[in-house]
Amino acid sequence: MILYDLVCDQDHTFESWFRNSAAAEKVLKAHQSPCPVCGSAQVRKAPMAPRISTRDTDAAPPQVQPGPLQQPLQDMAEAMQKATAALADLRETIEKTFDHVGEKFPEEARRIHYGEAQDRPIYGDATPEQAKALTEEGIKVAAIPWPKRRN
Repeated sequence: MILYDLVCDQDHTFESWFRNSAAAEKVLKAHQSPCPVCGSAQVRKAPMAPRISTRDTDAAPPQVQPGPLQQPLQDMAEAMQKATAALADLRETIEKTFDHVGEKFPEEARRIHYGEAQDRPIYGDATPEQAKALTEEGIKVAAIPWPKRRN
């Protein structure tokens, strides 16, 4: 991967990662790397100063200014972590308080709805088609995207 400084025709400077220099040339020539500030597709590589390493290992690393997309990406990553944690908490609560009926979920949901079985919270497995049929019968169901368990 290679990081290039880019500049648009409105003189906005930003950074972008590319697989290699050939990929950068191809993307820029096809105008597929628009400016994140103004959206201009007229973007070119900005002059870059080479980074020269020194033997002084105690020197502080150069300060990199965050690009305009860095904060929104960090915010999105943080929001995704919070959502994953919330889903994990929801899963734990459901598994502790609901009856797991597995693949018999559509059948058991109908039995509860029509008064043929004890009214209680249940969870289990259903195909999208089965869930749609339950909903059409007036049975409330929710599909929850369980996060993968981490051991």
